[in-house]
Amino acid sequence: MSAQKSYLYCNSREALSGCTARTALFLLCMFMTAYTAVTQSVPVTPVYSDPHANPESRITSLLAAMTLDEKIHALSTDPSVPRLGIVGSNHVEGLHGLALGGPGHWEGHNLSVIPTTQFPQVRGLGQTWDPALLQKAAAQEAYEARFAFGKYHRGGLVVRAPNADLSRDPRWGRSEESYGEDPFLVGTLATAFSRGLQGNDPHVWMTASLLKHFLANSNEDGRGGSSSNFDTRLFHEYYSVPFRMAIEDGHADAMMTSYNAWNGVAMAVNPVVRDVVMKEWGLDGIVCTDGGALTNLVTEHHAFPTMAEAAAASIHAGINQFLDDYQQPVRDALTKKLITEQDIDRNLRGVYRVMLHLGLLDPAEDSPYSHIGEINQAAGDPWNTEDPRALVRRVTDESIVLLKNTGRALPLDAAKLKSIAVIGPWADTVALDWYSGTPPLSVTPVEGIRRRIAGASVTFNDGKDEAAAAALAAQAQIAVVIVGNHPTCDAGWNKCAQPSEGKEAIDRTSLTLPEESLVKAVLAANPHTVVVLQTSFPYTTNWTQEHAPAILEMTHNSEEQGTALADVLFGDYNPAGRLTQTWPASLEQLPPMMDYDLRHGRTYLYAQKTPLYPFGFGLSYTSFAYGNLTVAQQGKSIAVQVTIANTGARDGDEVVQIYAAHQNSTVQRPTEELKAFQRVSLHAGEKRTVTFDIPVSSLAYWDDHSHRFIAEGDRVEFRAAASSADVRLRQALLVKP
Repeated sequence: MSAQKSYLYCNSREALSGCTARTALFLLCMFMTAYTAVTQSVPVTPVYSDPHANPESRITSLLAAMTLDEKIHALSTDPSVPRLGIVGSNHVEGLHGLALGGPGHWEGHNLSVIPTTQFPQVRGLGQTWDPALLQKAAAQEAYEARFAFGKYHRGGLVVRAPNADLSRDPRWGRSEESYGEDPFLVGTLATAFSRGLQGNDPHVWMTASLLKHFLANSNEDGRGGSSSNFDTRLFHEYYSVPFRMAIEDGHADAMMTSYNAWNGVAMAVNPVVRDVVMKEWGLDGIVCTDGGALTNLVTEHHAFPTMAEAAAASIHAGINQFLDDYQQPVRDALTKKLITEQDIDRNLRGVYRVMLHLGLLDPAEDSPYSHIGEINQAAGDPWNTEDPRALVRRVTDESIVLLKNTGRALPLDAAKLKSIAVIGPWADTVALDWYSGTPPLSVTPVEGIRRRIAGASVTFNDGKDEAAAAALAAQAQIAVVIVGNHPTCDAGWNKCAQPSEGKEAIDRTSLTLPEESLVKAVLAANPHTVVVLQTSFPYTTNWTQEHAPAILEMTHNSEEQGTALADVLFGDYNPAGRLTQTWPASLEQLPPMMDYDLRHGRTYLYAQKTPLYPFGFGLSYTSFAYGNLTVAQQGKSIAVQVTIANTGARDGDEVVQIYAAHQNSTVQRPTEELKAFQRVSLHAGEKRTVTFDIPVSSLAYWDDHSHRFIAEGDRVEFRAAASSADVRLRQALLVKP
């Protein structure tokens, strides 16, 4: 019977009862065939593309769909899979502003520079002691990264920032990249910066924060094969603290390992990455090498005889992105069965977790950031607007430190000034560092001063001829001499003209400021001289401290450099920046450069001699009084209260610092440790009680035997201070664990 006849027969009332089972089965088969044809014409959405599917299931689906070649390619900094329509994100530099240009030529020499908002150097950011402000600066940077990625298809959304390294020694050439020497301060600021980069959306990050450089990376000379040697107590209590805080509290899920080794084991293959960073702190995202670090394992650390073995060890240690020529070594490692495809899969899961966090595997229209550069192609570039410039100005204002102010030499009275001489090699430039981008505009110090006192004569001399500079200073009412260093040494890679200069790949061998001779010449010609130290790191400027009536310190790189300096010089802003690194009085006060054991007299934590400027130091145009310190334990926390009064005639900020000093500990402790701080704004005559909540756990020490922190029953003196060397009030408390 034909199909048509069967259909007619089985649908006729008369023959309905005669429809055989065989005919019914035939019809069912015909229906299923037609249904299958229809469903096969509708594309099935793979699990990895389903935004509603479980994230880990999506990653499993993606890895199953990828070829081995695609997986090996994804071990670079570009995890895109074009065949599957997966667009991943590359890395971009962003220590203090998105870098799509600058002295480092980020994005390459062949691409046009995209100007972006540029903040002060990282050390300057640290000198604000203002985590909330750093979070805003990072959020601005993240917005610009999204904008450039969406509108110009440039840069990336994995931002290499913040730098969580500690500047344990002022000779370190990259001191400018660190927030400071104290682990709690640096950890607090790194956490804030990570939060700002990643944003407030509960589901999708604005950008991903990639911490660098793990761990104990604070020597440049020989860094490719050197070892930072210290015990596990210092690992847990000092060197790793900022990383742990940024991961646990800031939710950073990406990290770069450093070039150096710890106790002889290179960080790119150190088991501490899996055992501590991943298993204990919870980082399950990107772990990348530094540039060329894979090769260094063979050529400088001499840890492996072949590149294949080095690549295999890196993958076993948790590395899932290489900044190196890695593909052939990885293929060789597979061929020699040193690793398996499953090992690569395990590591790549972390890369794609970050891509999921960024929303890159979801439809663009589902992203909360789709309006940033992607849809509105006509939108004006954000770095050309007033809001980010105002933010940069505020950050730069807050970063400036007043080191000396004898006889109230500052602020200057613009109404009474007829002439001012601005002198020095950094007076008419904004010097950019290696990790800077290119700002859309920049205001130099002399330009900022001219704008502020338009009715007065402002003359400039670069200071190269000290006699001419002194003659100019002698003719002016006030001289402002600006001295310091160039953050790139104004030279090519691995080159610095002066032993007191430093940068990436070069440590300093001197702390003497050569330009102090210019200060002497100008001050001899005009006693009404203000000295501005525009520096990337500390100097032993003892003569200047003794003889100059007023000294300001600021870092490089801010696009509002001159505007902010003028704000402080003329009292439009009352300086409240605080140093984040000890300035030694001499080179002899420092232990050997490669001595990583802090207990030998390094940093304010273990210092044995009086420095030129202590950690946490900074003056104001007003004065502050401390009173009514109370300390009480409330369960698992210590409640500290102190009253701060502005006793001067100007509004201003005080950075209240709380230190803890253990008096009966069973183990060696630092002389004192920063445990809390707050930048407090007070009007003239205003008084306010400031409250701190210090966890008892933060007073614990690391115990190797039990592999945990131990909070002991100990008598602890809590100190309310204006700096580590300026303790205003003390109160001891027997802390119960």
